[in-house]
Amino acid sequence: MEISPLKNWPFKLGRPLIISGPCSAESEVQVLETARELKGREAAHIFRAGIWKPRTRPNSFEGVGEKGLPWLLRVKKEIGLPTCTEVANASHVELALKHEVDILWIGARTTTSPFAVQELASALKGVDIPVMVKNPISVDIALWIGALERFSGAGISKLMAVHRGFSTTLDSRFRNGPNWKIPIELKLRFPELPIICDPSHIAGKRELIKEICQRAMDLDFDGLMIESHLDPKSALSDKSQQVTPENLAQILHDLSYKTEFSPDKDFGLELETLREKIDHIDYELLENLKVRMEIVKIIGESKRKMKITALQKNRIEFLLKQRMEKAGELGLSDSFIRDIFGHIHAESLKSQTEIISRI
Repeated sequence: MEISPLKNWPFKLGRPLIISGPCSAESEVQVLETARELKGREAAHIFRAGIWKPRTRPNSFEGVGEKGLPWLLRVKKEIGLPTCTEVANASHVELALKHEVDILWIGARTTTSPFAVQELASALKGVDIPVMVKNPISVDIALWIGALERFSGAGISKLMAVHRGFSTTLDSRFRNGPNWKIPIELKLRFPELPIICDPSHIAGKRELIKEICQRAMDLDFDGLMIESHLDPKSALSDKSQQVTPENLAQILHDLSYKTEFSPDKDFGLELETLREKIDHIDYELLENLKVRMEIVKIIGESKRKMKITALQKNRIEFLLKQRMEKAGELGLSDSFIRDIFGHIHAESLKSQTEIISRI
């Protein structure tokens, strides 16, 4: 993908980039007054507002629709904040462009559907406009990357990923599971791709938003998209996860901002020494994994000769129980070890299955 860095976007953007505004545009007064508050408190670089709201069930507030777009245009012309809104089909795109919306974002439900994403990408072919793509609802990095690639294929180079968390059935204090390893993996695969965090949709509760913001800053995200409302308790959608512009300004003031590099040369040398130790340990791990897989293959050959199945469920459960007990003694987390040995056992099973299947 060809990615244009934030410095080449046609706006004055800070670091971190802050995008804020109401979940939904509800009235012209609400939109303009929220924008004025954000601008006056220097709490946003870009103003966001949902015009069309995809709701799980009908008869809920689904946004004001097209009549709200002139309100965004007034925010841009009179208050001086660039604007962005969500689009879910080609008609939305046409109307948003007609009203000079500066940035479009693709919602999590839309990202989940390659057909919908392709429709939007095709509608934007030849248009030079930034597009922000939220992660899909499901934990599927391929869908996220695929959506970004479709817009890139349509000639959109000003792309940004938005981490808004993933739907989960687990008992969690968050509305959507953060699953931080997914956006981190995306950043490692595409270092030039700007990634911002949407703490509002991850948290689901305004009292958790600061915590998520800080975690995003600690992970060196490029910015934050936070929902703000003049009176959150009266909001027509997602009232529990919106903050006032005043509260937002305080959250941003209280955050601890970190840098990737330190000007302290002694610290740099110390960090480099510790990283060399990690490199050495990693290479040892790889060597040990190689030896382990060679033994796995020998066992596979023995199983083939004796006509024994590759999968032996009781053995795997016994091994995992042993490893988990040892991990507990060493102070390692259960989920970490379960993930590691889950991958190891899966690869071992694959290797032995291939051997046993030989004629």
